[in-house]
Amino acid sequence: MKIVVIGGGGLIGSNIVNRLRHHGHETVAASPRTGVNTLTGQGLAEALAGAQVVVDVTNSPSFEDRDVLEFFETSGRNLLAAEADADVEHHVALSVVGTDRLPESGYMRAKAAQEQLITASKIPYTILRATQFCEFIEGIINSSDDGGVIRLSPALIQPIAADDVAAVMADLAVGAPVNGVVEVGGPDRFPLDELARKFLAARKDKREVTADVHARYFGSELNDRSLITGDNALIGSTRFQNWLSHS
Repeated sequence: MKIVVIGGGGLIGSNIVNRLRHHGHETVAASPRTGVNTLTGQGLAEALAGAQVVVDVTNSPSFEDRDVLEFFETSGRNLLAAEADADVEHHVALSVVGTDRLPESGYMRAKAAQEQLITASKIPYTILRATQFCEFIEGIINSSDDGGVIRLSPALIQPIAADDVAAVMADLAVGAPVNGVVEVGGPDRFPLDELARKFLAARKDKREVTADVHARYFGSELNDRSLITGDNALIGSTRFQNWLSHS
């Protein structure tokens, strides 16, 4: 098959591209660096010509509420229109566990808007909602630093290695469309504040972590259901401690 990976130069996208090429698929790594821009539509028609599958793992360069919504709506409309013109048979998109549970979060509202565009199109689709990547835990910690004290919610989080997410995305890309949502999460669940302590201890970072039930995560307060998978979810194989020791 010819498979186009939109965002094919990023953390997840490059991994998916390598996996699909290893299995013999003609795989295009599409990004602004390769002349494909979903915001302007530049290069989309050429990249999608003859493609059976499109995998969308793009992300907004800005997490400001207005910017991220504009990114996912504009990018989504342009991409889906180009796919319809190219008779693409399967649209596979990466989304986030919690998209439907955290409406106070501008980022989650933007992901929900992206999902709505996909489900409203006539293109068969699969949406993969993943839990938070292990690779992004450090950024969450640093963004919660309040004068040397890290304030984080004690709500449960289920970190997953980016490599495990890419493996599932690659499998979904070569499978039949689900026309629905699939969830994937890591094998471990921790209170977010406890996860931060584990990460900082491994880095010999002596900053203090304080549990705060009102601490916000991408603009929303959390509970123990906000960021974890539901029943029948796929589970990655990489345990957080193993990822931490090798990262």
